[in-house]
Amino acid sequence: MIKIIESPRDAMQGIKQIIPTKDKIKFLNALLRIGFDTLDFGSFVSHRAVPQMADSRQVLDNLDLSNTQTKLLAIVANLRGAEEVAELNQIHYLGFPFSISRTFSELNINTNVKEAYRIIDGIQNICHRRNKELVVYLSMAFGNPYGDKWGTDVVYRWTRILNQHDIKIIALSDTIGLGNKERIYKVFKLMINEFSNIEFGAHLHTTPSNWFSNVEAAYQAGCRRFDTVINGLGGCPMSARELVGNLHTSNLLSYLDDKNEPTNLDYEALEIAREIANDIYPS
Repeated sequence: MIKIIESPRDAMQGIKQIIPTKDKIKFLNALLRIGFDTLDFGSFVSHRAVPQMADSRQVLDNLDLSNTQTKLLAIVANLRGAEEVAELNQIHYLGFPFSISRTFSELNINTNVKEAYRIIDGIQNICHRRNKELVVYLSMAFGNPYGDKWGTDVVYRWTRILNQHDIKIIALSDTIGLGNKERIYKVFKLMINEFSNIEFGAHLHTTPSNWFSNVEAAYQAGCRRFDTVINGLGGCPMSARELVGNLHTSNLLSYLDDKNEPTNLDYEALEIAREIANDIYPS
Protein backbone atom coordinates (compact mmCIF):
# COMPACT_ATOMS: atom_id res chain seq x y z
CA MET A 1 0.00 0.00 0.00
CA ILE A 2 1.30 3.42 -0.99
CA LYS A 3 1.45 6.18 1.64
CA ILE A 4 1.60 9.76 0.41
CA ILE A 5 2.70 12.41 2.87
CA GLU A 6 1.69 15.80 1.51
CA SER A 7 4.16 18.39 2.82
CA PRO A 8 2.99 22.00 2.46
CA ARG A 9 5.21 22.92 5.41
CA ASP A 10 8.28 22.11 3.34
CA ALA A 11 6.95 24.23 0.49
CA MET A 12 6.03 27.21 2.65
CA GLN A 13 9.14 27.39 4.83
CA GLY A 14 11.31 28.42 1.90
CA ILE A 15 9.02 31.26 0.82
CA LYS A 16 10.21 34.63 2.12
CA GLN A 17 6.90 36.40 1.57
CA ILE A 18 4.71 35.60 4.59
CA ILE A 19 1.52 33.82 3.57
CA PRO A 20 -1.48 35.12 5.57
CA THR A 21 -2.65 32.71 8.25
CA LYS A 22 -6.18 32.62 6.86
CA ASP A 23 -4.84 31.49 3.48
CA LYS A 24 -2.81 28.71 5.08
CA ILE A 25 -5.89 27.52 6.95
CA LYS A 26 -8.01 27.51 3.79
CA PHE A 27 -5.33 25.62 1.87
CA LEU A 28 -4.63 23.03 4.56
CA ASN A 29 -8.33 22.35 5.08
CA ALA A 30 -8.59 21.73 1.33
CA LEU A 31 -5.67 19.29 1.54
CA LEU A 32 -7.35 17.43 4.39
CA ARG A 33 -10.28 16.58 2.08
CA ILE A 34 -8.09 14.78 -0.47
CA GLY A 35 -7.25 11.66 1.52
CA PHE A 36 -3.48 11.78 1.97
CA ASP A 37 -2.12 9.43 4.60
CA THR A 38 -0.38 12.28 6.42
CA LEU A 39 -0.23 16.07 6.21
CA ASP A 40 3.08 17.68 7.19
CA PHE A 41 1.34 20.93 8.02
CA GLY A 42 3.74 23.04 10.09
CA SER A 43 6.67 23.27 12.45
CA PHE A 44 7.26 24.30 16.04
CA VAL A 45 10.74 25.72 15.73
CA SER A 46 12.41 29.09 16.23
CA HIS A 47 10.23 31.83 14.74
CA ARG A 48 13.37 33.76 13.95
CA ALA A 49 14.85 30.86 11.99
CA VAL A 50 11.63 30.00 10.11
CA PRO A 51 9.27 33.01 10.30
CA GLN A 52 6.84 31.48 7.82
CA MET A 53 5.93 28.83 10.41
CA ALA A 54 5.41 31.21 13.35
CA ASP A 55 1.62 30.78 13.16
CA SER A 56 1.57 26.95 13.17
CA ARG A 57 -0.35 26.78 16.46
CA GLN A 58 -2.99 29.24 15.22
CA VAL A 59 -3.28 27.31 11.97
CA LEU A 60 -3.65 24.02 13.83
CA ASP A 61 -6.47 25.38 15.97
CA ASN A 62 -8.46 26.18 12.83
CA LEU A 63 -8.08 22.91 10.95
CA ASP A 64 -11.21 20.84 10.37
CA LEU A 65 -10.33 17.26 11.30
CA SER A 66 -13.91 16.06 11.69
CA ASN A 67 -14.21 14.21 8.37
CA THR A 68 -10.71 13.06 7.51
CA GLN A 69 -8.50 10.05 8.18
CA THR A 70 -5.40 12.10 7.37
CA LYS A 71 -2.95 12.29 10.26
CA LEU A 72 -1.04 15.46 11.10
CA LEU A 73 2.74 15.76 11.34
CA ALA A 74 4.67 18.70 12.77
CA ILE A 75 8.42 19.29 12.64
CA VAL A 76 10.35 19.99 15.83
CA ALA A 77 14.03 20.79 16.29
CA ASN A 78 14.55 20.40 20.03
CA LEU A 79 13.04 18.98 23.21
CA ARG A 80 11.16 22.16 24.03
CA GLY A 81 9.34 22.02 20.70
CA ALA A 82 8.67 18.32 21.17
CA GLU A 83 7.12 18.89 24.59
CA GLU A 84 4.88 21.60 23.12
CA VAL A 85 3.70 19.44 20.24
CA ALA A 86 3.19 16.39 22.45
CA GLU A 87 0.51 18.31 24.34
CA LEU A 88 -1.54 18.83 21.17
CA ASN A 89 -4.02 16.04 20.64
CA GLN A 90 -4.58 16.86 16.96
CA ILE A 91 -1.00 15.93 16.03
CA HIS A 92 -0.09 12.27 15.53
CA TYR A 93 3.52 12.48 14.29
CA LEU A 94 6.53 14.50 15.43
CA GLY A 95 9.11 14.90 12.71
CA PHE A 96 12.78 15.53 13.49
CA PRO A 97 15.42 16.45 10.87
CA PHE A 98 18.51 14.41 11.72
CA SER A 99 21.48 14.98 9.45
CA ILE A 100 24.35 12.56 9.05
CA SER A 101 26.30 15.60 7.85
CA ARG A 102 28.02 17.53 10.65
CA THR A 103 27.98 20.73 8.59
CA PHE A 104 24.32 20.53 7.64
CA SER A 105 23.26 19.62 11.17
CA GLU A 106 24.81 22.86 12.41
CA LEU A 107 23.25 24.86 9.58
CA ASN A 108 19.80 23.35 9.93
CA ILE A 109 19.21 22.96 13.68
CA ASN A 110 22.31 24.64 15.12
CA THR A 111 23.69 21.55 16.81
CA ASN A 112 26.20 18.79 16.16
CA VAL A 113 25.34 15.25 15.12
CA LYS A 114 25.95 13.70 18.54
CA GLU A 115 23.80 16.30 20.28
CA ALA A 116 21.08 15.81 17.64
CA TYR A 117 21.12 12.11 18.39
CA ARG A 118 20.66 12.87 22.11
CA ILE A 119 17.68 15.06 21.17
CA ILE A 120 16.16 12.18 19.18
CA ASP A 121 16.40 9.96 22.24
CA GLY A 122 14.61 12.61 24.29
CA ILE A 123 11.89 13.11 21.68
CA GLN A 124 11.34 9.38 21.46
CA ASN A 125 10.80 9.26 25.23
CA ILE A 126 8.30 12.11 24.95
CA CYS A 127 6.48 10.29 22.15
CA HIS A 128 6.22 7.10 24.19
CA ARG A 129 4.76 9.02 27.13
CA ARG A 130 2.27 10.97 25.05
CA ASN A 131 1.24 8.24 22.55
CA LYS A 132 2.83 9.97 19.55
CA GLU A 133 5.02 8.58 16.78
CA LEU A 134 8.41 9.95 15.80
CA VAL A 135 9.41 10.30 12.16
CA VAL A 136 13.15 10.85 11.69
CA TYR A 137 14.17 12.60 8.47
CA LEU A 138 17.66 11.30 7.68
CA SER A 139 19.07 14.31 5.84
CA MET A 140 21.89 13.99 3.30
CA ALA A 141 21.00 10.32 2.80
CA PHE A 142 22.12 10.36 -0.84
CA GLY A 143 25.17 12.58 -0.84
CA ASN A 144 27.00 15.40 0.90
CA PRO A 145 28.16 18.65 -0.75
CA TYR A 146 29.93 20.02 2.32
CA GLY A 147 32.97 17.75 2.37
CA ASP A 148 31.76 15.59 5.27
CA LYS A 149 32.15 11.83 4.95
CA TRP A 150 29.29 10.15 3.10
CA GLY A 151 28.61 6.63 1.93
CA THR A 152 26.05 3.87 2.25
CA ASP A 153 28.09 2.65 5.23
CA VAL A 154 27.46 5.98 7.00
CA VAL A 155 23.73 5.81 6.26
CA TYR A 156 23.67 2.21 7.44
CA ARG A 157 25.53 2.98 10.67
CA TRP A 158 23.14 5.74 11.71
CA THR A 159 20.10 3.73 10.68
CA ARG A 160 21.32 0.85 12.82
CA ILE A 161 21.69 3.20 15.80
CA LEU A 162 18.21 4.63 15.26
CA ASN A 163 16.81 1.12 14.97
CA GLN A 164 18.35 0.21 18.32
CA HIS A 165 16.39 3.08 19.84
CA ASP A 166 13.09 1.87 18.40
CA ILE A 167 12.66 4.45 15.62
CA LYS A 168 9.98 2.94 13.40
CA ILE A 169 9.74 5.48 10.56
CA ILE A 170 12.75 6.96 8.75
CA ALA A 171 12.38 9.24 5.74
CA LEU A 172 15.55 9.03 3.68
CA SER A 173 15.95 12.62 2.55
CA ASP A 174 17.56 14.08 -0.54
CA THR A 175 17.54 17.44 1.19
CA ILE A 176 19.27 19.51 -1.46
CA GLY A 177 18.70 17.38 -4.54
CA LEU A 178 21.99 15.47 -4.84
CA GLY A 179 20.44 12.07 -5.35
CA ASN A 180 20.62 10.06 -8.54
CA LYS A 181 18.95 6.80 -9.44
CA GLU A 182 22.00 4.64 -8.65
CA ARG A 183 22.51 6.05 -5.15
CA ILE A 184 18.82 6.13 -4.33
CA TYR A 185 18.28 2.52 -5.38
CA LYS A 186 21.38 1.31 -3.54
CA VAL A 187 20.55 3.07 -0.28
CA PHE A 188 16.88 2.06 -0.22
CA LYS A 189 17.59 -1.53 -1.20
CA LEU A 190 20.17 -1.96 1.55
CA MET A 191 18.11 -0.29 4.27
CA ILE A 192 14.84 -2.05 3.42
CA ASN A 193 16.56 -5.44 3.27
CA GLU A 194 18.47 -4.95 6.51
CA PHE A 195 15.79 -3.26 8.66
CA SER A 196 12.45 -4.90 7.90
CA ASN A 197 10.88 -3.44 11.06
CA ILE A 198 11.42 0.15 9.89
CA GLU A 199 9.10 1.94 7.48
CA PHE A 200 11.34 3.83 5.07
CA GLY A 201 10.04 6.85 3.19
CA ALA A 202 11.41 8.89 0.31
CA HIS A 203 11.73 12.62 0.85
CA LEU A 204 13.02 13.63 -2.57
CA HIS A 205 13.93 17.05 -3.88
CA THR A 206 13.77 16.72 -7.63
CA THR A 207 13.98 18.54 -10.95
CA PRO A 208 11.91 18.08 -14.11
CA SER A 209 14.77 16.02 -15.56
CA ASN A 210 15.35 13.57 -12.71
CA TRP A 211 12.10 13.13 -10.80
CA PHE A 212 11.02 10.04 -12.75
CA SER A 213 14.30 8.16 -12.49
CA ASN A 214 14.64 8.97 -8.79
CA VAL A 215 11.08 7.91 -7.95
CA GLU A 216 11.54 4.78 -10.04
CA ALA A 217 14.73 3.93 -8.16
CA ALA A 218 13.06 4.27 -4.76
CA TYR A 219 9.96 2.36 -5.85
CA GLN A 220 11.91 -0.50 -7.45
CA ALA A 221 13.99 -0.80 -4.28
CA GLY A 222 10.80 -1.34 -2.30
CA CYS A 223 9.86 2.12 -1.00
CA ARG A 224 6.12 2.65 -0.61
CA ARG A 225 6.08 5.92 1.35
CA PHE A 226 6.62 9.19 -0.51
CA ASP A 227 6.61 12.85 0.51
CA THR A 228 5.16 15.21 -2.08
CA VAL A 229 4.24 18.86 -2.51
CA ILE A 230 1.53 20.35 -4.73
CA ASN A 231 3.29 22.58 -7.27
CA GLY A 232 6.65 21.05 -6.32
CA LEU A 233 7.83 24.02 -4.28
CA GLY A 234 10.19 23.81 -1.35
CA GLY A 235 13.71 23.28 -0.26
CA CYS A 236 15.59 23.83 2.96
CA PRO A 237 16.26 27.55 3.53
CA MET A 238 19.06 26.70 6.00
CA SER A 239 21.13 24.71 3.51
CA ALA A 240 23.16 27.72 2.30
CA ARG A 241 22.64 26.38 -1.23
CA GLU A 242 20.18 26.94 -4.06
CA LEU A 243 16.80 25.46 -3.22
CA VAL A 244 15.65 22.39 -5.14
CA GLY A 245 11.91 21.81 -5.01
CA ASN A 246 10.09 18.82 -3.58
CA LEU A 247 8.71 15.93 -5.58
CA HIS A 248 5.62 17.27 -7.32
CA THR A 249 2.42 15.53 -6.18
CA SER A 250 1.06 15.20 -9.70
CA ASN A 251 4.32 13.60 -10.89
CA LEU A 252 4.12 10.90 -8.25
CA LEU A 253 0.44 10.30 -8.98
CA SER A 254 1.11 9.89 -12.69
CA TYR A 255 3.89 7.42 -11.90
CA LEU A 256 1.67 5.40 -9.57
CA ASP A 257 -1.14 5.42 -12.10
CA ASP A 258 1.20 3.85 -14.67
CA LYS A 259 2.03 1.18 -12.10
CA ASN A 260 -1.68 0.56 -11.39
CA GLU A 261 -1.03 1.47 -7.76
CA PRO A 262 -4.24 2.67 -6.07
CA THR A 263 -4.00 5.90 -4.09
CA ASN A 264 -7.65 6.32 -3.00
CA LEU A 265 -7.38 10.09 -3.30
CA ASP A 266 -10.23 12.46 -4.16
CA TYR A 267 -9.03 14.02 -7.41
CA GLU A 268 -11.73 16.69 -7.46
CA ALA A 269 -10.60 17.83 -4.02
CA LEU A 270 -7.01 17.71 -5.26
CA GLU A 271 -7.83 20.07 -8.10
CA ILE A 272 -9.47 22.52 -5.70
CA ALA A 273 -6.39 22.46 -3.47
CA ARG A 274 -4.15 22.99 -6.49
CA GLU A 275 -6.13 26.09 -7.46
CA ILE A 276 -5.78 27.47 -3.93
CA ALA A 277 -2.04 26.79 -4.03
CA ASN A 278 -1.78 28.75 -7.27
CA ASP A 279 -3.51 31.69 -5.56
CA ILE A 280 -1.49 31.79 -2.34
CA TYR A 281 2.00 30.82 -3.49
CA PRO A 282 4.04 33.63 -5.05
CA SER A 283 4.74 33.06 -8.73
